[in-house]
Amino acid sequence: MKKKTVLVILAITLFFSCIWAYNPSKSSDHGHVQAMTDFEAIIHETREDSYENYVNIHLGAKRPDEIIRIEAEDYVETNGEGFQVIDQFEGLNGKAVLTPEEGSIDWDLQIDNPGLYNIRIHYYPLEGKSSSIERSLTINGETSFHGADSLIFDRVWGNRFEEIQKDDRGNELRPGQVERPEWVLMSFKDSEGYFEEPYSFYFDEGVQRISLSALREPMAIDYIELYQEKSVKTYEEVKKEYEDQGLEPVDNQYIQIEGQDAVTKSSPTLFPLSDRSSPTVSPYHVSNIRINTIGGLNWKLPGQWIEWEVEVEEEGLYEIVLKRKQHELRGLYATRSLTINGEYPFEEMKRIRFNFNRDWENQILGEEEPYLFHLSEGTHRIRMTVSLGELAPVLRTVESSVLQLNEMYRQILMITSNTPDPYRDYQLERRIPGLIEGFSEQAEIIQSVADYLVEQTGERSDQVAVLHSMVRQLEDMVRAPETIARRLDDFKLTVGGLGTFILTVREQPLTLDYLVFSSPDHELVRAKATLFERAKHEVGAFVTSYTMDYDSIGNIATLDRSVDVWITTGRDQAQVLKGLIDETFTPESNISINLRLVPAGILLPATLANEGPDVALQIGEDMPVNYAMRNASADLSGFPDYEEVATRFRDSGLQPYLYDGGVYGLPEQQIFPMLFYRKDILEELGLTPPKTWDEVYNMISVLQKHNLEFFLPIDDPMMQQAQHNLVPNSTFAMLLYQNDGQFYQEDNKASALDSEISMEAFRDWTNFYTNYRFPLMADFPNRFRVGEMPIGIADYTTYNMLTVLAPEIRGMWDFTMVPGTEMEDGTINHSVASHTTAVMMLENADDKDSSWEFMKWWTDRDTQIAFGREMEGLMGEAARYPTANIEALEQLPWPVEDYNNLESQWQWVNGIPQVPGGYFTGRHLDNAFRRVVNANENPREALSDYILYINDEIEIKRKEFNLPN
Repeated sequence: MKKKTVLVILAITLFFSCIWAYNPSKSSDHGHVQAMTDFEAIIHETREDSYENYVNIHLGAKRPDEIIRIEAEDYVETNGEGFQVIDQFEGLNGKAVLTPEEGSIDWDLQIDNPGLYNIRIHYYPLEGKSSSIERSLTINGETSFHGADSLIFDRVWGNRFEEIQKDDRGNELRPGQVERPEWVLMSFKDSEGYFEEPYSFYFDEGVQRISLSALREPMAIDYIELYQEKSVKTYEEVKKEYEDQGLEPVDNQYIQIEGQDAVTKSSPTLFPLSDRSSPTVSPYHVSNIRINTIGGLNWKLPGQWIEWEVEVEEEGLYEIVLKRKQHELRGLYATRSLTINGEYPFEEMKRIRFNFNRDWENQILGEEEPYLFHLSEGTHRIRMTVSLGELAPVLRTVESSVLQLNEMYRQILMITSNTPDPYRDYQLERRIPGLIEGFSEQAEIIQSVADYLVEQTGERSDQVAVLHSMVRQLEDMVRAPETIARRLDDFKLTVGGLGTFILTVREQPLTLDYLVFSSPDHELVRAKATLFERAKHEVGAFVTSYTMDYDSIGNIATLDRSVDVWITTGRDQAQVLKGLIDETFTPESNISINLRLVPAGILLPATLANEGPDVALQIGEDMPVNYAMRNASADLSGFPDYEEVATRFRDSGLQPYLYDGGVYGLPEQQIFPMLFYRKDILEELGLTPPKTWDEVYNMISVLQKHNLEFFLPIDDPMMQQAQHNLVPNSTFAMLLYQNDGQFYQEDNKASALDSEISMEAFRDWTNFYTNYRFPLMADFPNRFRVGEMPIGIADYTTYNMLTVLAPEIRGMWDFTMVPGTEMEDGTINHSVASHTTAVMMLENADDKDSSWEFMKWWTDRDTQIAFGREMEGLMGEAARYPTANIEALEQLPWPVEDYNNLESQWQWVNGIPQVPGGYFTGRHLDNAFRRVVNANENPREALSDYILYINDEIEIKRKEFNLPN
């Protein structure tokens, strides 16, 4: 009985201890944290080169009330070629300097009154690669702060056609976006949106030199001005001015501007959209596509703007109403700023809040007491810009915390490794001075952020839950430092969750149906559909789903010459491609294209049933030759202009499609490895990016001494089960090709992996995992992001992912050529293998000449550039297209330095041949690798055993296809 009583008491004690430990409001209950209303009051460490530190250093500096203009043509020095002074350029009254996408230009200016100045530039976006213009600013040869090294200047975009086009089934087509360049006056400001006001720069007295260095895209410059940004009056002050001027609200006025009728935008991603979620959307059709809204998930990044024109017939005071939907940020809010003719009407228009609502609603600016806007008679430009508003200091705070927590994680990692002993007390609180104090400080800061968000939104959303989880974990580690080591994995995941929080909150999506400018008493059109309207809409959509063909894209009318083309990727890609076909290919060739979006894996059964297409797009590199073995794909080398077409690609891109003297496919995409590295961490460790594998071995010892890791790509075992053709590992292929090895010999009749070169390459590859204990599985982008893997080799498309998903380390990383093997003559061989996707013509194509015309058009430079830019415009930088066309890749919007790195590596790329039975090569190479790493088998014996299987399969397949052995 006593034992039972003791057990009950222990259970009750444990229960209440758990409640206390996991109470999200525990910190507040203990009184050491309160909800914040001003995040600028938080004192925390920031990057030494941050703008916040820069402002604090010059906090007492004067702000001279004067404008200092520098005419562009008065430059004192240029570095690079292509700078040119032009008079009367694009309607400019005076001279301008054309600056290319490389090089720098300097000006000297006399400063009589030292102090802080804002800077603005009057520029014209020259034709380039369709991305934003990027420049770096230095003053007297120094970059003032982080952010001044990456200044973004917008291009101006608009719809290709004034009227929205329709296909031959009555569906409206998404308008293509084209540049509408014009002279723009823009201040130097934070491109990330963390600072609402333009940057301030300190200038000493005397002659000062400023320099703009090109990072991406050309621009023409008229002048640069140092000035002071004017303060904006509050609505109460403006309202009093209305009364003093005798301005009255207008009567019986109602002007509705459709969202899709925007005249200009800052990005090609801001194209009009189709929304069928409600029958109240204007215009509406129950089944056909109608382009009727704008914004959505495309209009979410700070600084993106959309501009409309409104024609006002009667001067007076107007209300502004937005029919909007914000259904993405639950527990948060989206923010926009609004300007009229380039100026804020009053202070409140810098931060317009749009709370979460799944349905459409009419939001009157000003809500309970609607704001009144003075509009004179005539045409006005209304611009709405994505702004972080009151969330900006929140994000700055969390980003600073993430950087510091990642640094703490790396310090712990250097002592415990990433697999700490759970039963050992590492005494981290003693060995890392300030660790516990740092955890405690970060817990308070993050709790303050969480409390502020709850206070502002009125709810505890899943976004705030991440912050609470981080606080609980930090406080538990402060309370029990001996548990830090065994909590390390959870700690890393939670810090990664904070990084995701930054990404989520920074994105501010909002969809607009229309804008209304009306007299205050005018009745508004209802935004929310009634129950009857919704029921009618759903029934109508269900009925028409049986009659609409959703697989065919765009126009389906057939001309005398037509080609059936299948694509298996996504609807966005298919729609972009169909738009290009209808705009350029069909009108120029008089050949109609029936483009169908089909599921992956359907090509083989359809071909066997003689129901396949004429041309298949974006297929794996193993398919063309495999079909050729079975006489199912057409030999392209027989066309008279094939040799000319082949010059569009590198030989490595065509290699996988060569078979038995023929060519059975053309490469669309070509992807190859690059070396990614964290500049900040390598500098901290006194390391530089390795140029050879010997330098890699030397680096590994330094990294492992600090429990950091070097990443080499390795296939995911779970992915292997879904792949019929496992490609040879890229690290092995790299080591093999760098030592002049090959995969096949005897005219591709047998494996060449039994050569001494191959055996040594295989041994070196496996040694990384047996001797140096490299991880067999790793999420490189995330581990690179937190600094656990500060260097590694990965496909160059990882660049796109890091650019978008890791904003907190922007400017802290770079990529370059992979390490190479030093040859006898002293040169370094940087060879790598690539993998590609292909376009293939089927042997049973009805009109091979027309199919070839389409394939030539699709792989042409201009088409690949247009498709790549459209995809990036549609989906952002994460969708940058890895085209195999040599000239097209150069014209995609890569920063110049990054493209030069890609081009340098591309010259060392090799293709892996496709041979009968070649699918056994990658599969058994991986099997041999696993036996060495997992079963500790001798590398030479393991590989030799599997080479027998590879050669047997090649021999069997050659016999099956009646090929000579």
